[in-house]
Amino acid sequence: MAAPPIAIANADDPRVAEFRDIRERDLTGRENRFIAEGTVVLRMLAEAHAQGRGFRAEKILLLRNRVEGILTILDRFPADVPVYVAEADALEGIVGFHLHRGVLALGRREERDEAALLDALPERALVLVGCGISNHDNAGSMFRNAAAFRADAVLLDETSCDPLYRKALRVSVGSVLSVPHRRGGKALDLLLALAERGFAIWTLSPHGKTDIRAIPAAARMALVVGTEGEGLPAALLARFQSARIPQSDELDSLNAATATGIALFSMASAMGRI
Repeated sequence: MAAPPIAIANADDPRVAEFRDIRERDLTGRENRFIAEGTVVLRMLAEAHAQGRGFRAEKILLLRNRVEGILTILDRFPADVPVYVAEADALEGIVGFHLHRGVLALGRREERDEAALLDALPERALVLVGCGISNHDNAGSMFRNAAAFRADAVLLDETSCDPLYRKALRVSVGSVLSVPHRRGGKALDLLLALAERGFAIWTLSPHGKTDIRAIPAAARMALVVGTEGEGLPAALLARFQSARIPQSDELDSLNAATATGIALFSMASAMGRI
């Protein structure tokens, strides 16, 4: 059960220093810490913490009038996670802007070894791989899609943004905390590691050779998507099988989030997951 709420009256109180000016903090190194914002994400953090998924809550900061409505969520956190409450003026002074949701938590991510994550995947697995995903909205939406279509993991290369960026985490409705993932390494190395483990690798491109609906089911499948505009590097498209989503000739491509959702739906359907 969570600890009794602790009142914060002064925006300069050192006990809530990590929440100060969080927009600016998003742009700097966070040492595996992240800010969870909103009731839904707080609930996902509580589940991840309780189930030992590699995320832990360190402290919680709430608008005073939000406490009663989320007591059932707070009760899922252990008593050593402090819960701070503040009135609207003090909260705005802490975070640096009007936070209408009034719900924040500071979490910490445990480092995940790539080989350990891949080796833990089930015999029948669906993996999403992102290459150069720099837009935080797209990153969050991709995780939401991965959760919706029961992907077993998301891998992001070293050029992709951190999915625990506050906005990406919020857009994912907390799915970043529920879908196993790792960010780092070169895209080609990630795909070769998957291929070595028996994955059928399918890159996604408007000019892909195979209609996404015609991809044959396999026990282990990986979908690879690139950034909007540039898409995937030509070397990756040439090295692995490529798929396309049929669409109007009047539009050159779909955005990364939409394309990922359609492709994952098709692959998950072929695998009998949905």
